[in-house]
Amino acid sequence: MKLDKYLPTERLQPYIRYYAVVEADKAAEYKVFPSPGLVIGFQYAGRLATVKDNVEIKLSAAGITGITDRYKVFRNTANTGTVLVYFTETGFTQFATHPAHELFNYSLSLNDIFDKYEVSNIEEKLSLATNDKDRIRTVDAFLCSQLQTIATDKLIVEAVKLIYQSRGAIRIQELNRMLCISPSPFEKRFRKVVGASPKKFASIIRFNTVLDELRAGKSLTDICYEHDFFDQAHFIKAFKQFTGDTPENYKRFYGA
Repeated sequence: MKLDKYLPTERLQPYIRYYAVVEADKAAEYKVFPSPGLVIGFQYAGRLATVKDNVEIKLSAAGITGITDRYKVFRNTANTGTVLVYFTETGFTQFATHPAHELFNYSLSLNDIFDKYEVSNIEEKLSLATNDKDRIRTVDAFLCSQLQTIATDKLIVEAVKLIYQSRGAIRIQELNRMLCISPSPFEKRFRKVVGASPKKFASIIRFNTVLDELRAGKSLTDICYEHDFFDQAHFIKAFKQFTGDTPENYKRFYGA
């Protein structure tokens, strides 16, 4: 499988973390773990589908996936090519009026978010592109054309920063206190901008930290203690929801 990453133009860097071009020669099924930002996918070759309870759901050639709180299973056909757009935690709101939280645990066609003619136009251009440089330039130009002049919600940006600093362990009540905002308006603003509740988002950051530590060889006992899990049984249950596997199997698979 080929996976190459590219930075967006300077204008888009505050909102888009990176682009990725992914190509696969063979049909395959694979897991994707929750990430802290929304992702757009442009399929220029082959087809992708999600799989849930052994049921295959075909994805649109141009689609968007919201933040999820559990792993997802994807299946690709042979000779698949995709340009992926990984937004920063608060970046998506600069391009669309669609509230980010309405995409939580969902994948939608880009036609539901942007003008259908413009989506069709970029799909056609990507189908004609012959190299990654042209594909990235096409996607970058499309997103530049969709960029809106919207003031960044600095309070939510600060909240995201504090969650990262705590590795997802900060209590939401503590965030409310530090940011001098009451729970209800804070949660509404956070969900609208980020795409998940503060608690869900913190759990994603927490578990991505846990995965990094498992890959680095840290023991389950140390991880449970450092991340305030009640016991290993509680940790394993939460881990399986996040990854679809036990910590021990995960460690064996990734060679930790």
